[in-house]
Amino acid sequence: VQLQASGGGSVQAGGSLRLSCAASGRTLNDYVTGWFRQAPGKGREFVAAISLSGGTTRYAEAVKGRFTISRDNAKNEVYLQLDGLKPEDTAEYYCAARGLGITVLTSARQQYRYWGQGTLVTVSS
Repeated sequence: VQLQASGGGSVQAGGSLRLSCAASGRTLNDYVTGWFRQAPGKGREFVAAISLSGGTTRYAEAVKGRFTISRDNAKNEVYLQLDGLKPEDTAEYYCAARGLGITVLTSARQQYRYWGQGTLVTVSS
């Protein structure tokens, strides 16, 4: 499966963005999907993950209550709604998918097999 992230941009603190992850090659409905981010000079960190049905989600503590992950299986897309953005949310955001048939959510970066290119989110104070 090939993944394509989009929706990044520049906003002021307190603003909102919605990131999209579109899939090609296979249906994204078959994959646990997650979002990660990488700030300049830092490692790639987990942000959120969602189950195949969309009924179960998992978030990093730093974004809980501000970000919402969701999926539209009819459109073959996964989304990350970013609200209440802070300057420390500035990063390249990546969507990723686990292997086919795997149903467990995880925050472990190495457990995700497929990665899209990043989309840049910049939050100014």
